[in-house]
Amino acid sequence: MAAGGLCLCGLLRLLCSLFLPALFLSGILCICLVVLLCGVRLWIQRKKQLSSAGRDGKRPLLVAFFHPYCNAGGGGERVLWCAIRTLQKKYRNVTCVVYTGDRDATGEEIVEGAFRRFNIKLIHPVKFVFLRKRFLVEASLYPHFTLLGQSLGSVFLGWEALLKCAPDIYIDSMGYAFTIPLFKYLGGCRVGCYVHYPTISTDMLSVVRNQDTRFNNAAFITSSPLFSKFKLVYYYFFAFMYGLVGSCSDVVMVNSSWTLNHILSLWRAGACTSVVYPPCDVQSFLDIPLEVEKSTSEYSIVSVSQFRPEKDHPLQIRAFAKLLKEKRVGQQPSLKLILIGGCRNQRDEERVNNLKRLCEELGVSDDVVFRINIPFEELKRHLAEATIGLHTMWNEHFGIGVVECMAAGTVILAHNSGGPKLDIVLPHEGRVTGFLAEDEDSYAETMAYIFSLSPEKRLEIRENARRSVHRFSDQHFEDTFLLSVEPLFK
Repeated sequence: MAAGGLCLCGLLRLLCSLFLPALFLSGILCICLVVLLCGVRLWIQRKKQLSSAGRDGKRPLLVAFFHPYCNAGGGGERVLWCAIRTLQKKYRNVTCVVYTGDRDATGEEIVEGAFRRFNIKLIHPVKFVFLRKRFLVEASLYPHFTLLGQSLGSVFLGWEALLKCAPDIYIDSMGYAFTIPLFKYLGGCRVGCYVHYPTISTDMLSVVRNQDTRFNNAAFITSSPLFSKFKLVYYYFFAFMYGLVGSCSDVVMVNSSWTLNHILSLWRAGACTSVVYPPCDVQSFLDIPLEVEKSTSEYSIVSVSQFRPEKDHPLQIRAFAKLLKEKRVGQQPSLKLILIGGCRNQRDEERVNNLKRLCEELGVSDDVVFRINIPFEELKRHLAEATIGLHTMWNEHFGIGVVECMAAGTVILAHNSGGPKLDIVLPHEGRVTGFLAEDEDSYAETMAYIFSLSPEKRLEIRENARRSVHRFSDQHFEDTFLLSVEPLFK
């Protein structure tokens, strides 16, 4: 018994002799880390103070937007360029900076592309900071643990951006929340963000929990309770980290009621969070004359969205094929499905090729047209000629393409979820503005119903939709955006 007591006392003394030095060493390392971070912050601040002054002798206020794919043609890019134009209108002593990885284009080409695609002309020049490490945020680099990999990659990309240009105000306009504490605590910046889509949402947690197969929840995971539980733990851990970094923001802007609900749940930063609907160029589409359709030999159904997996273009093609199959032989007029969208990279181009193969398998290749990276005027022409505007993304965060279709005078058919359900395709003054569907059958049935309506009835729906979209105009965005970012300029 005495020997056992001696052994226990010896073990305790050994643990104490190891614990105390380890604790001391950990403390020293923590102090060194704090000193290092403080030194880096002071160095960045000094570098910022030494930057050149403007013509009036005053150093301009640098407002930087983190948007690694600013030369893409999606709704997020339209928000970026409208935000920059809005700040240029309001503040005279502001220089806007864009961090981008689009090194295959010059700054002039990027600005020209914004004008060509979105009809947005900037008032003053923009400073572009070209980043070399954008590959670190490519999803293809992380076949597993994609959310975590891309988020950590964004920190390294953000560090490159901060070293190249330390701004006074930093705005993440593309959803890289993990860069926010970097710029706030090391860069000494006032920070804000515009959230198009939460990196993780309670809906994503629900999908994993219920073992539903989706584009971001593979079948081999849903078929295994063990893998599903492991992924759920991983998602909860990531959601906690995401909420932690997001709560560092001084200003949070979200693009819809759906996004607002998720961000409030995850970030718990309600005091500085507001809904700023994305700017939709409704006026350009409202200029399209709206009148009763004339008899024609062909009706077109138009989809406007980037060729990304979450947009679910296969659902559009399958629903269209089902519509054609159930259409009586010899019935007139004929139908065309026109898929309009932007391709950001080779993976998007491969996705388009897969969609074309799907058309061949379903026997609708002659009836489906792909229009990729087209100019604004061509987009406007296609929408002016279309009868139905089609949208199929589940839980679309907002849906600029949905608004554009409604403004252009198409009868919108969108997914019964997310922004289209909560913010856009709502009755206006008690009248129908469009339709919602959820699966292949309901999409095909609703398209058939829309075509069965009289031209006069379709005109009534189109007019109601047009009246309802004024709340998504450029001017409304400018007013709410300036109101939201005002704390960053005080």
